[in-house]
Amino acid sequence: QLQAFGGGLVQAGGSLRLSCTASGFTFSSCSMGWFRRTPGKEREFVAAMSRSGRSTYYSDSLKGRFVISRDNTKNTVYLQMNSLKPEDTAVYYCAARNRAYDSNYYIPKGENEYNYWGQGTQVTVSS
Repeated sequence: QLQAFGGGLVQAGGSLRLSCTASGFTFSSCSMGWFRRTPGKEREFVAAMSRSGRSTYYSDSLKGRFVISRDNTKNTVYLQMNSLKPEDTAVYYCAARNRAYDSNYYIPKGENEYNYWGQGTQVTVSS
């Protein structure tokens, strides 16, 4: 189970940190990702981190503003979002991939590569 929280209303230019806590499976064995969905659009990739934490990957449009990190002692993955823009308004989802055959540096980028999903947390950026 994944539980995401930390969303809310923020003004353009502000920051938010999303958190996603895992339970019921071995978090440290999972690659972790963040996706988002805006109304009328498909869910899109935001960022992901390998299970070792040594590799990260970001959507080109978000690189430099968003940072993914993890704390295996807390079974939690974070998404620090800075310089927020109104177009960042979306429901943000965290996801986990637990595949024993993955390398420690593998970063899944497609949503069909993940086998656990959180419920989503709403982020609204006002102009």
